[in-house]
Parts: sequence; structure tokens; C-alpha cells
Amino acid sequence: MGDGLNKMEIARYLLLFLMWALALTTQVYGVRDRNITLLESAVAKGAVCLDGTPPAYIYSKGYGEGANNWIVYIQGGGWCISLEDCHNRSMSSLGSSTRMMAVYPLYPPKMDGMLDDNATYNPRLYFLFFTCPSSLPIAVILTGTSAGGLTTILHCDNFRTHFSQSTTVKCISDSGFFIHGEGSIGADWREERYFNVVSTHGLANLLPTSCTTRMNPALCLFPEYLINDVQTPLFLVESAFDLWQVRYLSFPKVFIQNLIPPDTLAGWDICDHDTTTIVSQCNWTQYSLMKDFRATFIQTLKSLDNSSSIGYFVHSCYAHGHVLDKKTWTCSSLAGHNVLANKGIGQAVGDWYFNHSSFQEIDMQNDLPRNCDVILSQLLSTSSVWMFSSIRSHKFLQHLLLLIIAYI
Repeated sequence: MGDGLNKMEIARYLLLFLMWALALTTQVYGVRDRNITLLESAVAKGAVCLDGTPPAYIYSKGYGEGANNWIVYIQGGGWCISLEDCHNRSMSSLGSSTRMMAVYPLYPPKMDGMLDDNATYNPRLYFLFFTCPSSLPIAVILTGTSAGGLTTILHCDNFRTHFSQSTTVKCISDSGFFIHGEGSIGADWREERYFNVVSTHGLANLLPTSCTTRMNPALCLFPEYLINDVQTPLFLVESAFDLWQVRYLSFPKVFIQNLIPPDTLAGWDICDHDTTTIVSQCNWTQYSLMKDFRATFIQTLKSLDNSSSIGYFVHSCYAHGHVLDKKTWTCSSLAGHNVLANKGIGQAVGDWYFNHSSFQEIDMQNDLPRNCDVILSQLLSTSSVWMFSSIRSHKFLQHLLLLIIAYI
């Protein structure tokens, strides 16, 4: 081969140049202002972070058809369940806006999935974005992931009251359907954990009275006791093998060590914590525990009133959180994963939102958890579609690509 560059190396540099040229000549989507605003006025009202710092939000202006629309997204991050736990959290980015600002440059918030303004990756909702319109909004979505998804369910109806009846208001809960599953494995442990959340934060009088007048307020953090009372249209995006619920709310190590044999427990960390080997590294006892959770999750969801205003997409991937992840929002449908009734998550939510069709689908075929990560080749294939579609409008780049192909 000698000391010089071979053909493949030269082609590689030419392709890098081509991608650089595309970056200069193609409109960039999905890169919007992500400035953090501290809400100093909230301090006097007691609405502060755990360490007393003011709350913060990120604002990104809408444009075009979305100039008068809002998407309000609530971040997840779990809850603290005791004073000691809350003190520890106050010294992290989850409990302090000051500390959040410190890590922000290293870990900027994702604006992908349903917040992506690229119509290729978000064809149904790409034009709906945070905005501060001069007139009343035309359409509003309240959404959030994990604890933010539960918050969405809790506040959906109250959120709706802040807008006129002419405004379309809908809610999308992402991985926020945390189950109690009374009588199932782990139900008592989950109930105790939620009791600690309610008591630590003094939430008993702040939860929906439609629930607290019927049962112990500690149970009113579980969506299964709340959703039937929600009047505003609500969509649930869930996994029947929700990773966070399986790992931390159903079979945490402290709980299962008295439940399953030592040889099974020894391999639980590998089985449970490595999503890339979830299919191959779990034994049948471990699978049985997960299948029990799935059965309870589906039974709990099906026990809800069959209201047409409630939509849901329940798949079998071992995952938690969807709406800000490009590959689970759109690309997963291209790869053949997360497809129910021939629709990916983004398409199902979009059709439901625009009243094109109701959507209540559960994956009943797969009773074992699946690893649904999109492999590199599939991502490259998606990127190639973008690259070639961009090249079509640039004659020079077309000729350059043809030269590269001919040279190889």
C-alpha cells in the first residue's frame, strides 16, 4: 500500500468534506435557543427548588404555523422520599437551579423527538413549540416524562382551566403511568414508597379531591386511581416492561433478596441493568418476575374506563422515556420496532392529537421484554436519506458525490 493514502482513505476525506459542505449549505433544524430563565418572582411565593434557589425554565420561540401554539414539557427525575434524601438531592442538579446551571453547558437539555422542529423526524408535531404569543394560543400540549409524566396526569385538568374553551388543550404522559397493582408482587413496597413521598412533601391536601375523598391520599399518586376522573384528552406512552418501574419500584435488590433464590439474585444486576443483553442474560425465574409485572401493568391499564378521550401506546421494549428520544419517537418505526397498528409512537400521538383517529393499542404478542435500540446501520441509513435529499438541491455536491463513487 506504500506510504501514501489509499483509495478508501482518500474517499473517506472526500466524504468528510462533503458532509462539511452540506453543513454549510443546508438549513439546520433542531438547534434552537436553549437559554435558562430563572423565575426570581417565584421565591416570594415559596415556589423554590429544594435548596431555596428560584425555579427555572427553558424557552424556545415558535415560528410559522406554530407561532401561537405551546408545548409545555415537564422534566422527570423522580422524587425524594425523606428529609435526608431531599437534603442529598438539594446538592444535585435535580434539587438546585444553581447546580443545574453549572452542569448545563456539559449536559444541555434534549430538544429531539416531539420537540424537534425537523419535519423529517417529527412530521406530525414539528410546528408546535414553546412560544409567547401576542394573542391567545390556538393549541396547547402539556407533556412530561417519568415524574414529569405523572405530573402531567395530576395537573392536566387544572392546566386546561387556564385557557379559553376555543383553545385546544391536550396532555401527553410519557412513562408516567406508575402502577400500584394492589395484590401483585411489590405492591406493598410501592405503596410504602409513595406514602413517604406524600408525607415528606405534605401533599395530602394538594392531590385531587376526587381521589382523596375516596381513599388514602398516599394512593392518589398512582394514576390508576386518577385517570378516570381526568376530563381533558390524555395520551399515555408506555412500556409494559417499563425499565424504571421494573428496576426500582417492583424488584429493587433490597426487596427481591428475600423473594428469589441466591443464584437468581446473583445474576439480577446483569439481567436488569444491561438493556443491550436483556434478551440473552436473564434466566426464566427473572423473566417470570418481569412477565408478572407486565401482566399487572396491562391488567391495571385495561381496568380504566374505556373513554375515547384517552389514548395509549403500550409496547414491550425494555425502556423508560420516549418523547424526547429521536430513535423511539420516529426512527424506531423505520427499524421495525415500537410499531403498533402499523404506526410508530410519533405517528400514533400525532393522529390522536389531530383527531385523525383514536388510538388504544397494547403489544399483546410479545410477553418478554425486547431490546429495541436502533442499530448503527439503521441510523446510518436514516442519515443517508437526509444526506441524499439535501444533495439534490446542490449541483456541485451531486458531482462531487459521483466522483467519490467512481473513484472508489
